[in-house]
Amino acid sequence: MSRRLLVNVFQSDQDILNATKAARENGYTIVDAYTPYAVHGLDKAMGIRPTRIGWICLGLGLLGAAAKLWFQIWTSAFDWPVNVGGKPLTSLPAFVPVTFEVTVLFAGVGTVVAFFLVSRLLPGKRPKVVYEGVTNDKFVLVLAEEDASFDVEKVEKLFAPFHMVKMEERVEED
Repeated sequence: MSRRLLVNVFQSDQDILNATKAARENGYTIVDAYTPYAVHGLDKAMGIRPTRIGWICLGLGLLGAAAKLWFQIWTSAFDWPVNVGGKPLTSLPAFVPVTFEVTVLFAGVGTVVAFFLVSRLLPGKRPKVVYEGVTNDKFVLVLAEEDASFDVEKVEKLFAPFHMVKMEERVEED
């Protein structure tokens, strides 16, 4: 199956931000926006929900802390109890440094793995270049042409105040 795309190239970050807001207000389907650097507010202009990666990081950190605390308590109190000078077998302050390190390890590594899985950035995946200058100095907004009533000239008039450099229609094959 194929779908038709309209690739719009802009010169500055403010132009793509305003064009994205205008496209969304007029009901166009935004496929993606490609920029050479992060543009503040572009995610809200595109209507993208806030990410849940922070919650994943918190959950993995808590999982790591709980697992390490359980392992240390089980090891020192039940599996191999050693009485050293009458000190308690489960001394929580002694476990804090290692537990903190394992929390950071689980949260950091787990978050990176989760990010790669969610975004499908698997090893060996070839990058798809939408427009040649997008990694240097161009800003690209891709719209989907979903039905026969999609009017390219209407979009061109809509984006005219936003210093559009180039507009190109493409057919993307699955």
